Amino acid sequence: MFAACGSLLHPARLSTPSMHTFRSVGLALMASLFLIAPVSAQDDAAAEFGEPEPAAAAPADVPADVPADDGAASPAKKSSDQNLLAWTIEALGLTYSFVFLVLSITLVSLFVMNVLAARRDTLCPHELVEGFEEKLNEKQFQEAYDMAKADESVLGQVLSAGLARLSRGYNKALEGMQEVGEEESMKLEHRLSYMALIGNLSPMIGLFGTVHGMIESFQVIALGGASPKPADLAAGISTALFTTLIGLAIAIPAIAAYNVLRNRVSRMLLEIGVTSENLMSRFEDVTPQGTKA
Repeated sequence: MFAACGSLLHPARLSTPSMHTFRSVGLALMASLFLIAPVSAQDDAAAEFGEPEPAAAAPADVPADVPADDGAASPAKKSSDQNLLAWTIEALGLTYSFVFLVLSITLVSLFVMNVLAARRDTLCPHELVEGFEEKLNEKQFQEAYDMAKADESVLGQVLSAGLARLSRGYNKALEGMQEVGEEESMKLEHRLSYMALIGNLSPMIGLFGTVHGMIESFQVIALGGASPKPADLAAGISTALFTTLIGLAIAIPAIAAYNVLRNRVSRMLLEIGVTSENLMSRFEDVTPQGTKA
């Protein structure tokens, strides 16, 4: 094409006006070629690689902030929740799982027993106080003694011990009441002390498991070379964390329940002491040769 244009523009074949005309036409053709070539190259590239189609617009009636249907995510979440218990047992191991299970069952049993033992009906029932005082007012000392002896409460045991020693004097009766009160108080506190023992022992077992798990993780690092497996490291760390967590989960309610029940028992024992002394105060003038129960 360029050769043809050159032959047409040869000065020997054309006159001066025609030569100028053809030169203008040739320059215009060359300029059009240079302008069309980039456009065609871009079209070819677009046809070869393809341009992404614009994303379809969201429906107008669906808010933009509404998440997509998470039906596929829900089974995964449920599966992770179901596997949490298995993961916990696997991380703790059979030994730690058995120890913490025994401590938990023992703690619940002791809590129920101490709650039942710390009731007012068990320690200082109002019916016994009213009935015992009524018998004393009617001078029915033997009936009062039988009523107190038959009652299984702490107040009943204290009053029956006082009446049993009243024949030896009022001071001896008070000593007998104090001895029985201290004995019953020791029984209650002895049962409560096991809850405190569990509360102190559980975090120690958790700390032992923490050290054990960290030793296993460092052993994996020491024996695994430059690139230990993350799963092997995670096993020891999981043991360390779960033993600490379960130990604290048992110790916190155990210590809290122990202090609450201990304060209640101390308050009830003080009330028993005051009530029993008030009921027996009418015998202050009794001498060893006085009225026998």
